[in-house]
Amino acid sequence: DLVVVEAAQGYDVGEVTLQGELVKMQMKKRRVTERDDTIRSVLRLADDQDINTLIDIRSREQDTMVRARAMSRSLKLEMKIGDVEYQGDAKKLTIFYTADDRVDFRELVKIYARDFKVKIEMRQIGARQEAARIGGIGTCGRELCCSTWLTDFKSVTTQAVRYQNLAINSDKLSGQCGRLKCCLNYELDTYNDALRKFPRNADKIQTEQGLAY
Repeated sequence: DLVVVEAAQGYDVGEVTLQGELVKMQMKKRRVTERDDTIRSVLRLADDQDINTLIDIRSREQDTMVRARAMSRSLKLEMKIGDVEYQGDAKKLTIFYTADDRVDFRELVKIYARDFKVKIEMRQIGARQEAARIGGIGTCGRELCCSTWLTDFKSVTTQAVRYQNLAINSDKLSGQCGRLKCCLNYELDTYNDALRKFPRNADKIQTEQGLAY
């Protein structure tokens, strides 16, 4: 069901994907308590007007993102706008961006507010979160883990590559986000367990049949 939920200002529209005891299990897994301030009340089921408004603003987001990128480039700011999202009541626009350093976007926010005529919120995200929002297909042929089921991003180091005896090829080991692929961590524990049982200094091994190189 599509439902109307309270926002910090105004209201938003969301989709119910889980109910009952499973919700409590997911909250416990993600360490969310019922007293968490980020949990908003469900006000009512979305009616036709809410749904039509939602469809309208979602159809405008692509054009809004293109214009937002052009405006940021005109000010020569060192940032990349990855996605935009309107609030369900069309009164607020959240702009997601990535940047290597701190960006002074006060002038940019004024331009956005004047052009889009809504409240503007700038939210900085990491490269992995950007890939999760945009989505895509990985080299494995499946949808990106980060945009389908992966909820927490653990750091991936070159040590994970070395333990698995993989050739350090940045093109093959990097995901759409430009960082090392999250899946390099999936089998790492198995490799570490196996390596504990491998013989040390194993250039030459004495076997029953003789010396093996």
